[in-house]
Amino acid sequence: MIPMVDLKAQYDDLREELEQGFSEVLDNAQFILGPNVQALEEEVAAYLGASHAVSCGSGTDALHLALAALGVGPGDEVITTPFTFIATAEAICYVGATPVFVDIEGDTFNIDLNQVEAAIGPKTRAIMPVHLFGQPVNMPELMELADRHGLLVVEDCAQSFGAPIDGRMTGTFGAAGAYSFFPSKNLGGYGDGGLVATNDAATAEELRVLRNHGSRERYHHNIIGYNSRLDEIQAMILRAKMRRIDRYNACRRRVAQSYREQLSGVPGVTIPHDAGYGRHVYHQYTLLVHERDRIMAALRSANIGCAVYYPVPLHRQPVFRDAYADVSLPMAEKVSEYCMSLPIYPELSDRDIHRIAETVRHAVDA
Repeated sequence: MIPMVDLKAQYDDLREELEQGFSEVLDNAQFILGPNVQALEEEVAAYLGASHAVSCGSGTDALHLALAALGVGPGDEVITTPFTFIATAEAICYVGATPVFVDIEGDTFNIDLNQVEAAIGPKTRAIMPVHLFGQPVNMPELMELADRHGLLVVEDCAQSFGAPIDGRMTGTFGAAGAYSFFPSKNLGGYGDGGLVATNDAATAEELRVLRNHGSRERYHHNIIGYNSRLDEIQAMILRAKMRRIDRYNACRRRVAQSYREQLSGVPGVTIPHDAGYGRHVYHQYTLLVHERDRIMAALRSANIGCAVYYPVPLHRQPVFRDAYADVSLPMAEKVSEYCMSLPIYPELSDRDIHRIAETVRHAVDA
């Protein structure tokens, strides 16, 4: 069986280091906001080139807390993409703001910046781009647009940890960048976890208060906050993986290049586009295929994992469908109909890549 992601193979490589780390955390018995959490935040901030990094309970919380810390709330509109996981829009709704969905580019599947500008109105407060599947959005262009209109930018970096644009990491262009440490992510823990990066000290301080029940001093609560704290064991695991993140991302690019060489030119198959203005870190390797059901059935019959990210764009999800019934976003709708993702992870062998690609080619020819 070739899974979509093989977390066991990665653990085997880390086993000795993590077992020592588990022992140290348990011996120390400081499980919430302990020394590993502080060290992780410092190490992530240094890696990203951000002034501050504030960890939290999940990637969804990271988006939510970032918007809350920046003062986005009821009456505000936030422009974002419909082709992403629902957490992006959930976070906007959590603060009482309204998502405004605009269509995506047909090659990168990222938010179409031309349509972003057309959607800006008097209630627009922020833009939330998603660096989808590890392909960076054109942030220099987006920041010029946002600055021209006086808008906040919160980057959804759940799938792009370690992806730079001209040497500057995604998540450091806007007012805040939100990251997920869900296990399957490029930098993933063994449970939920998240982090917000920012270059603004006041925003960072607000994030620290919000994540800890609105408290700066124990049992003194300045505001209504949340219980969203990364635990010490997850921080220890993430620190170990942080030391390897560039190698992990390089390996993902190796896998993507091998797929590209073996699947380019296959009729009815469109391989992922590497836009060139940022380094794609391939959280997912997502194709567009005309015979999706047949190809996925062939892969599953061969004991090869595959998945659809995402089968229903957000404006067509039941929770949003009525409110956005008159919204037509044809590119997102088309991509949702034809997209499918192949296994991709750093430990995927050349032999397995060849087997996966061969199965796709044979399914197309059948």
